[in-house]
Amino acid sequence: MTPHYNVAILGATGAVGQRFLQLLEHHPWFTVKALMGSEHSVGKLYRDATQWMLESELPTCYADMKLVSSHTTALPPDIDIIFSAIPAEAAREIEGAFAKAGYSVFSNTRTYRMEKDIPLMVPEVNPLHLALIKQQSRRGWKGCIITNPNCIVIPLVMALKPLHDAFGVTHVIVSTMQAISGAGYPGVASLDIVDNIIPYIADEEEKIITETQKILGTPKAPARIKISPSCHRVAVVDGHTIDARIGLQRPATATEIIEVLRNYTNPLASLNLPSSPASCLTVLEAPNRPQPKLDRMRGNGMTVCVGRIRPDEVLQNGIKMIILGHNTIRGAAGGAILNAEYYLAQKKYRV
Repeated sequence: MTPHYNVAILGATGAVGQRFLQLLEHHPWFTVKALMGSEHSVGKLYRDATQWMLESELPTCYADMKLVSSHTTALPPDIDIIFSAIPAEAAREIEGAFAKAGYSVFSNTRTYRMEKDIPLMVPEVNPLHLALIKQQSRRGWKGCIITNPNCIVIPLVMALKPLHDAFGVTHVIVSTMQAISGAGYPGVASLDIVDNIIPYIADEEEKIITETQKILGTPKAPARIKISPSCHRVAVVDGHTIDARIGLQRPATATEIIEVLRNYTNPLASLNLPSSPASCLTVLEAPNRPQPKLDRMRGNGMTVCVGRIRPDEVLQNGIKMIILGHNTIRGAAGGAILNAEYYLAQKKYRV
C-alpha cells in the first residue's frame, strides 16, 4: 500500500518554496494541504501573493489556496509534515515552535544545522545520523527537526563519501562556481553578475568546512578532514559546479577512483523512495563534462555528476575532479523531500 501524508510548506512564496511545490505536485506520498507565508501575505490567494519563477506553470492545485501565518501552529489537524524554506533569522523561533507542537520539520535553513542533536542529513551518505532526533526530547519537543545541508555541500559530500570509505580523505581544496538561483529571489543584481564573476558568497566557505566535517563524521564527532574552500557566484541559472582537489590517506590512480565512484550503488535503492534516483552519483567520461546546462537535470535533478578525474600534482596522494549538482533540487527542496521520505521509511526513528 502506498503511504500518504499531508504536508505544509513554510516560506511557500520564495524560490525554494516554489521548488517544493513543483516537486510535490505529483508526489505519490505527499499532498500539500497548507501554505504558510509572512504576515503581509496571510489571507491572500497563493497566485496573488507570489511571483512564480520556475520554468513550469504555477500548478492550479495551489493557485487558490490561502496563505496562513508562519507564526501559528494551529494548522489543519491532519498535517503530518512541515517543509521549511524560511529565512534563517526567523527559523529558530518558527521551526522550533512547530517541533515543540509535535510536527516533524524538514528544514532547508541553516539555523539548526550545526546543533549536536539535529541531524544534518544526506541519507545516501550519513543515514545513521537520523538517530540524533531521539535527543531532541530534551528540548521539550514532541516533534523533531531534520535539516539538509547547504546547496554546495550536498554534491561535495556525495562525491567524497565513496572515496572516504575506500581510501580515506585527508584534505579537500574546493573552488566553487555557484548558480545565481542559489542567492534566492531577486538574487544578484544583473549589473553585478552579467559579464562578471563574484568571488565571494557570505558565510558559504565556513559552511563548506563545518557541514562537510559533520556529515562525513559520526553522530558524536566530526570527520578530521582539512578543508580549504573558495566560493564564487557565476552567471549560471541553476547548477553548482565544484573544482575539487582531494588528498587521500593511501594512493589511488585515476582509474581506481573512477571504478570506486562508478561502482557506488545507491544505498537507498531497496527502500523505493520516490525522490531517490536510480543513480545518485554518475561519472561522465567526456573531458568537457559535467556542465550545468547539459547535466543538472540528470535523475530529475537529484543525481550528482562527476567528471575530469585525474591526478593532482600538489596534494599527497592527490586526485582532482569536477562535481556538479542541481542546487535548488538536490541541494534544497528535493534534498529535504528525500530526507522526509527516508525518515518515514525508518520507523524505528520516528518520534
